Amino acid sequence: MNRAPNADERLFNALTIDVEEWFHVCGAAGIDGLTLERRLRRNIERLLAVLDAGQVKATFFVLGSLAAAEPEVVKEIAGRGHEIASHGYSHALVHSLTPDAFRDELRRTADILGQLTGCRPRGFRAPQWSLSRDRTPWAFDILLAEGYHYDSSCTPLPFIGNKHGQRIPWRIELDHGTLWEIPPLVTPSWIGNLPTGGGWGFRFFPMPMIERTIVNLNSLGAPGVFFLHPRELDPDGPRLKMSRFREFVAYGSRKDAMERLKRLLAGFRFTTLGKMVQQWESA
Repeated sequence: MNRAPNADERLFNALTIDVEEWFHVCGAAGIDGLTLERRLRRNIERLLAVLDAGQVKATFFVLGSLAAAEPEVVKEIAGRGHEIASHGYSHALVHSLTPDAFRDELRRTADILGQLTGCRPRGFRAPQWSLSRDRTPWAFDILLAEGYHYDSSCTPLPFIGNKHGQRIPWRIELDHGTLWEIPPLVTPSWIGNLPTGGGWGFRFFPMPMIERTIVNLNSLGAPGVFFLHPRELDPDGPRLKMSRFREFVAYGSRKDAMERLKRLLAGFRFTTLGKMVQQWESA
């Protein structure tokens, strides 16, 4: 596919990857003590090959515990020129943590990622969008104090976010500085915002709808921010036993996810969130 019709050549969008194993599903029960096959390395290698072919650099939000277990994977991602950011340490929901526990997760992860890449992370994303001004107002000050420049945890969706939240990046003014908040892409509709920017929504909704949403955002001077998990590019991968609804959300149909991703990368321009923020801060 050529670049999407009306795509603004001056604007960049962002592809982000939450670097987790296939069994890192929030709320999944009964996996403690199980011996589970690890598939991260092969899925990351598959993804990196696609990004190399498209000459696209992405932002990888990495779990600290996973980085400790798979250091070579993190080094390989960074070595290809991609941004390494923080996804916390244990995959715990931020609103389930105390402020001190959250700070500890950030520091443990930053120490590990810094040792592996030579650069401490500048960006953060909470597992399952579990950070917000309503439920965890203290988290933004902690992020700023720990040296973060941006967060990408607030989604303008019902149930897991704020359905009235902003669709374009904005600056959060704090007592000791500012922090950029970068939401994922959603598509407005008569029933509310649709989760077209990643997960099951990216695999389910028609590509022309998703592409029109990017064009519309770009026309406002805003980027389209996409997210995915390595398991979504693994059509034959294992699945945890969950309710049908939760299984669909976590895994769903993965048969054409890779082709959808290739089409997206061919149709629009992409950069890392870190470079976006650098441009905004220097403007």
